[in-house]
Amino acid sequence: AFGVIADIQYADADDGYDYSGSRRRYYRQSLQLLQKAVGAWGEEVKQLGFVLQLGDSIDGINARSGQAEKALQRVLGALEQLPVPVHHAWGNHELYNFSRGHLVRTGLGKRPAGAMAGPPGRDCHAYHFVASAGFRVVVLDAYDMSILGSEPDSPRYRESLRLLREKNTNDDLNSPTGLKEPQFVEFNGGFSQAQLDWFDEVLASSDENQEKVIVMGHLPIHPGASDIVSLAWNYKDALSVIHSHGCVVCFIAGHLHDGGYCLDSHGVHHLTLEGVIETPPESNAFGTIYVYEDKMILKGRGRISDKVMHF
Repeated sequence: AFGVIADIQYADADDGYDYSGSRRRYYRQSLQLLQKAVGAWGEEVKQLGFVLQLGDSIDGINARSGQAEKALQRVLGALEQLPVPVHHAWGNHELYNFSRGHLVRTGLGKRPAGAMAGPPGRDCHAYHFVASAGFRVVVLDAYDMSILGSEPDSPRYRESLRLLREKNTNDDLNSPTGLKEPQFVEFNGGFSQAQLDWFDEVLASSDENQEKVIVMGHLPIHPGASDIVSLAWNYKDALSVIHSHGCVVCFIAGHLHDGGYCLDSHGVHHLTLEGVIETPPESNAFGTIYVYEDKMILKGRGRISDKVMHF
């Protein structure tokens, strides 16, 4: 079994609202909900192998208040109460607070023992590990292509900005208004060709070894499990890699605070988790996934509903 949680977006700040001004965000309470999740997982620890933290662990407002380091330490401090490894995806809010170079040196950048590194020769927060006999987990870096968290004179920034401006002609690059491909906004990102090639090799190896694979990343990659604006830039490329292999059973993402789910045409489950940040203090948003030989059962808490996913 393993735990899942997404979009904690903690800040020591009064409640606020999203960019539209219509959705309440419970900045301070999100840490308390995380602590309750950790407590619940702690009671299940005999079965729990690890936890997947799907990104946006702290909110971007911490960067403006100078509280980023303190906020991150509080979130990591809560997760460190768990006696099992925690695997972290990087989301846009991590990159509002820290550069990629800095993130690598924080607890969010550590690869737990036994994890195998991502694409060689590239600064990319991707890796994979064996969860149990016959089961592998792949962590993808959905902001490998992004203008967030990179220096403006870096090749990554220049290449990402060129692609973004090519697809998004709006003055405000966070606006999807009028775009043919509305996912091309600044708060999203994509997968480099180097990462996709590496991902393809990992899945080929899992095919050969008859493993089942769970993939995690901050951004959803299937329109059936997300609104179109919240998808990874080149989600079709990532889907194409997955669909060219038979081993992937589930892709787990965050980012879209309402959550989402679909079973795609190739039998892959796409699970997008509801975000902690927009969860009222009397509820919660986390889950535990129990893995069997032919299915996974999500036991959700609060806003996250139970689900049986056969494969």
